[in-house]
Amino acid sequence: MKNQEEFKLSPTRQLTDIEKGLIWKKPLSHKVSDEELRICKEIKRNWHRGEMKIANILLEGDAGSGKTQLAKALSAEFGLPYVKVTCFADMDKSDVIGAILPVISSDRLENMEPAEQNTKDEVVEYRFYPSEIVRAYQNGYLLEIQEPTVIRDAAVLMALNSALELDGSINLPTEIIRRHPDFIAVITTNRSYAGTRPLNEALRDRVQHTEKMDLPTKEIMIERAMSKTGYRDEKVLDILADIIIILDKTARANAIKGVAGMRSYFYWADAVAEGASAKESLYHKVIYKITTDSEEIKLLEESLKNNGLLASLDQIEIELKKKEFLMK
Repeated sequence: MKNQEEFKLSPTRQLTDIEKGLIWKKPLSHKVSDEELRICKEIKRNWHRGEMKIANILLEGDAGSGKTQLAKALSAEFGLPYVKVTCFADMDKSDVIGAILPVISSDRLENMEPAEQNTKDEVVEYRFYPSEIVRAYQNGYLLEIQEPTVIRDAAVLMALNSALELDGSINLPTEIIRRHPDFIAVITTNRSYAGTRPLNEALRDRVQHTEKMDLPTKEIMIERAMSKTGYRDEKVLDILADIIIILDKTARANAIKGVAGMRSYFYWADAVAEGASAKESLYHKVIYKITTDSEEIKLLEESLKNNGLLASLDQIEIELKKKEFLMK
């Protein structure tokens, strides 16, 4: 993406300094993915097409597959402030729209005696405090909605469904607000994890573009690891990537709930770059993040052995020790 203005959605829009500060700044290590480019092109192409507008995105995949990184990257590309809300099981409607709370200034509260703080005759002022969702919705931000699949209360999902209509609105205690034309919702959710449910059909139906987020290709894994860690030994990174890929496949095949993802790969590569044992740090950076169950660990180790990767890891150890000795 050579032209930094290529995907700006409202280039003439005036943002406050605070709003400008909420636009994500891409680090030098960020690499534009196929998913990012595809979403940017689709949204830009349809932005002024009325009912064909694309403004609700679903990123569904495993932990560490880059969902949040992609949501933030879209903020940078579109020039929209980025905010997020992380859903939880007992979320209620007040978490979606906000809450009416009593207002007492801190100075006044400090000067009140304990008995006065509980008086029933005191006239208390109340104020409505909008949620992060409402703020983004009303002001035209890019909102990442993390893990709506964990929400238990159907009423909360219904409120989200209504809000995600392209011409939707949210009923607040004080007013009815309309969806800002620049508002973009990016829903990020894991697949088939404990505590999650299938994404609500009505919510899924309001999404206009979906990306299936998996581990990237090995070449991209290596490229991103080099950018993130500064470690340039491609041979070592190649073997570490192979191990991550095999562990990920083995965990899925054996219904092991943990994940071998990009985060594990980055931290493992960084540890090796700093002189840690590749084989020893494999357990602390990768395997124990997947599982600490002895039987499951044996399955993972057996898979690595059968694919010749434990032998490759031993060879790495020998070569790294030789390099370290020669440098002394």
